[in-house]
Formats: sequence, structure tokens, C-alpha cells
Amino acid sequence: MTRQRVREAAPLQVYLVRDERERLERLADQLDATKSDVIRRALLALEREMQSPASHPALRLIGIADAEKPGLAPVDAAREHDHAIVEGEETSWTAPAHPRTRGSAKGAKKRRAR
Repeated sequence: MTRQRVREAAPLQVYLVRDERERLERLADQLDATKSDVIRRALLALEREMQSPASHPALRLIGIADAEKPGLAPVDAAREHDHAIVEGEETSWTAPAHPRTRGSAKGAKKRRAR
């Protein structure tokens, strides 16, 4: 018969400010776990994040704008963002103004007179 290793636990004292304590308590309630379990899970999550940055949700956004579209020339958005902004602004200057519809001025006068 093989012997199983017994998990050894050592006490840990952590000082938390009020909002950190409240966050820990809220997470423990939401996860139906002890505060110690929440801290253990947080350590595992942080360790995974440090080992594999690609698994971090925010870091997965890197490069999302680099996807090439068929039929379009590749654009370096980091270098050419000013050009895109200027182009959009200049387009708005040359866009035709929306003409008033017939009778809109008369309708406005009638509404004001009420």
C-alpha cells in the first residue's frame, strides 16, 4: 500500500483595507467558498497569467486590428491613425447638408404660437 502525502498548511496573516476585505467576502459568497479558497484560487489565476500572457483576456486583443481584409491594402493603424482621422473629418466637411423639407418652417411657427 502506497502512502499518500498529507497536505501541509501553514497560517498566513494578510492585512487588507476595508474595500479589499469587502471584495474578498463578496467573492467568497459568490463562489460559495471560504476566504482561504478564494485567495488560493487567486494565486493560481495569477500564476497562470504570469506563465502565459496569451491567456489574459486584455492581452488577447493585441493584434486584433491587424487582421487583413481581402481587397484592401494593409494599413499600419498605429502609424497611420492620424491620416484616418483626418480623412474622416474632411469627408464630413464635404458631405451635403440635409435640406429642409417643405413646410418645416411653417410647422415650427405654428408650434411656437401654441
